[in-house]
Amino acid sequence: MHSTLIVARMRPAASDDVARLFTDFDATEMPQRMGTRRRQLFAYRGLYFHLQDFDAADGSERIEEAKTDPRFVRISEDLKPYIEAYDPTTWRSPADAMATRFYRWEAGA
Repeated sequence: MHSTLIVARMRPAASDDVARLFTDFDATEMPQRMGTRRRQLFAYRGLYFHLQDFDAADGSERIEEAKTDPRFVRISEDLKPYIEAYDPTTWRSPADAMATRFYRWEAGA
């Protein structure tokens, strides 16, 4: 399994709106198309954390393929009023907002 963690800034009190957008998006076949096994969204003091787990060892290829799907484009646009880049000067794509894992522990591993 592969995980990604996107870090961004979220407008105060936007969590319900963001959750609704992802509820609608995840009700389509897009998560399966992207290989998404699980999605979790977190908020902390104006920050937004989007943890996504994928079936494949690296989900980036399937996400790249999905980026042109109108549903992917739409949710990206729909999130703009609520979510902004953590560092707008360096942001070009979600890959620029991904945290780097530096430690991992798993029970039974």
